[in-house]
Amino acid sequence: MFDPADPVFLANPYPAFAAVRAAGEVHHHEGLGLAVAVSHAAASAVLRHRGLGRIWTDAAPAERFAAFNLLHRHSLLESEPPAHTRLRRLVSSAFARGHVERLRPRVAALATGMVRALAAEIRRDGRADVLTHLAEPLPVEVIAELLAVPPADRPKLAPWSHAIVKMYEYGLPPARRDAAERAAAEFAGYLRDLAAVRARRPGDDLVSHLVASELTEDEVVATAALLLMAGHEATVNVIGNGVLALLTHRDQWDRLVADPGLLEPAVEELIRFDSPLQLFERTATRDVEIAGHRVAEGEKIAALLGAAARDPAVFPDPDTLDVGRHPNPHLGFGGGIHYCVGAPLARVEVAAALGALTRELPGLRLAEPPRRRPEFVIRGLRTLPVTVG
Repeated sequence: MFDPADPVFLANPYPAFAAVRAAGEVHHHEGLGLAVAVSHAAASAVLRHRGLGRIWTDAAPAERFAAFNLLHRHSLLESEPPAHTRLRRLVSSAFARGHVERLRPRVAALATGMVRALAAEIRRDGRADVLTHLAEPLPVEVIAELLAVPPADRPKLAPWSHAIVKMYEYGLPPARRDAAERAAAEFAGYLRDLAAVRARRPGDDLVSHLVASELTEDEVVATAALLLMAGHEATVNVIGNGVLALLTHRDQWDRLVADPGLLEPAVEELIRFDSPLQLFERTATRDVEIAGHRVAEGEKIAALLGAAARDPAVFPDPDTLDVGRHPNPHLGFGGGIHYCVGAPLARVEVAAALGALTRELPGLRLAEPPRRRPEFVIRGLRTLPVTVG
């Protein structure tokens, strides 16, 4: 079984996933302390089975992680029916107020401006970092636009998100856990103040629409926090991992440069090819069987999304990057009732980033090998230095 702390595995987990998948669809992973579904069929069943739910368990000790637990206890992602049904209806209704289409031209303009700044630095210094200039700031600005966060406050968002999501990794040191709680407390306090302002002076932003709904104050705070943490972290890593994949598969980069009509399928393929979220847990609410593996009530099982995305039973030549791949039933946005509510906006962001890069910098190349983040669950890069040549 793979070691999620092994740097060799983290650099390229997909051969290890293939070996595990060849040995069976579900395995118990001693190190993670749960079963992992590694085939596409089994992972899909984990995400969709109504006997498997997102059952939130407070980080312990609960008094030490009060803010972190509050953000998750009231989250759409961490609830099950009937609470989830109510939350999903209210949040989806707020999203349905045209926010994605309202933001589409703004996202395109932001991406183009950021890529032009990237190009200017390359002309000046010979190289620049895609993460610094595009992958990291674009999702933050989009979420800030969605929530109408004042420009002066926007630099706080990414550090809060980075600190909080570290709690999703396994074996996190105590100092990192404490940093996650501090960030959660600061972010929750900020969102509570923002919601109070919008209650007095509503606008055409998502926070105003959430405040005007039947959501409680804690649910408004948790929903806004989820949009930042899920939307920001995943989109950063789709762009980073995806640009790296394209630049190391030059024929696919050149296809995209030559045919912008491939942008939509390219987004789906990049999510499949190097998934930004590798693992997603469920807890059995009753005894369940997945691909012959029994999961007793109260036990956990995870969909190993990175392994499911390379399953040859579903994806022909799964280790081949193909920006025109169709169909592409990847599980990168989840499945079942917990399918990502922000998926349409994420697709707009990634397409805008790729479109701006291929249009403005068709000769883009790696300046040197990138550095990868040493985490398993949330897969991404620390640096992505590029040049033109």
